[in-house]
Amino acid sequence: MKKGDAGLIETFVSKKTVWRGNAVNFDVDTVRLPNGKLATREYISHPGAVGVVPFLDKNTIVMVRQYRHPVGEVTLELPAGKIDPRESILACIKRELAEETGFTAAKFTPLIRYWPTPAFADEVLHLYVATGLREGRASADEDEFLEVVKVPFKKAVEMVRRGRIRDSKTAVGLLACAVYGASRPSVPMGRLR
Repeated sequence: MKKGDAGLIETFVSKKTVWRGNAVNFDVDTVRLPNGKLATREYISHPGAVGVVPFLDKNTIVMVRQYRHPVGEVTLELPAGKIDPRESILACIKRELAEETGFTAAKFTPLIRYWPTPAFADEVLHLYVATGLREGRASADEDEFLEVVKVPFKKAVEMVRRGRIRDSKTAVGLLACAVYGASRPSVPMGRLR
């Protein structure tokens, strides 16, 4: 807690899981507000996810196109996925990169981790850079239909700037690489719950 935060902190009282799903749960917590009153906080409980910016060379990255039902569009995204129970972050990144694109990497470097939507979800997204790629065969989940595409890095960053890429993990990953560099990401990973 930072100095001066005491007047902002809500204290946990109780939790009720309203719905359990395969990927997420919907929880309702009762909290005590700084003024002593009780309130409820509805949110999605998520196990966390990973994303990876895979560089074929210093100018080209590997991305995936897929249909996203909630927004009703085909999106261009970084390879990514949900962390399985008892799976390490690095194991998940390696698995997702191979499953979605067929590529494996010689090196994975931490880039950044963040909360995509802290107002209504506790998900933490861990983004990495992959280099030293070797092409293989993709093996996406049976309910995933993906198209693997090779995109010039500068073009992908420009697509974020023009609003053509609106997926948060993709925008954050691309912009972090543009700012900090793909070979030497220096964004502090920090502590996230």
